[in-house]
Amino acid sequence: LPPVRRYLVAFSGGLDSTVLLHLMAGLRDRLGIEVSAWHVDHGLSLHSAEWSESCRAFCERHNVPFALHTVEVQQQGEHGLEAAARHARYEVFDQNLGEGEMLLTAHHRDDQAETLLLQLLRGGGVHGLAAMPLSRHFGRGTIARPLLDQPREALRQYAGHEGLSWIEDPSNFDTGLERNYLRHTL
Repeated sequence: LPPVRRYLVAFSGGLDSTVLLHLMAGLRDRLGIEVSAWHVDHGLSLHSAEWSESCRAFCERHNVPFALHTVEVQQQGEHGLEAAARHARYEVFDQNLGEGEMLLTAHHRDDQAETLLLQLLRGGGVHGLAAMPLSRHFGRGTIARPLLDQPREALRQYAGHEGLSWIEDPSNFDTGLERNYLRHTL
């Protein structure tokens, strides 16, 4: 990653973002750059407040500054609730990311493959088929996906080796959602 003023980890508390935040917390002294965590509570689960507190506690244990952003998600149009939640989350990131800051998301190789398949199934054009870039300009800063070349299994192994625990959102197993259908069935 290029040097920036501050790295901000999009931290859901799930496996992927827990691994990324743990890695960045371990690297921050060597990098000499502040690492913070941003958690967005969408309020879509009865457990969302509990998950937010779990994320806060993880950050306290690892001495990482934590910011909680609460959003109200309203489904708009044909894209569904998950798309509306993603839109609300990225609005928070866009509004709060400053100059010289880099937002890090924990997308990995399996996410990239799922994105490509979704774009193919939806008839995505050239831009859609390019899937997710490693980094790009975003708001007043940059967004990067430093784990994009790693498979999900490598993240799971790292978490096991480091004794990390994470949140399992039951909605990730709902195969009525396109991405989950691809992940668990196709």
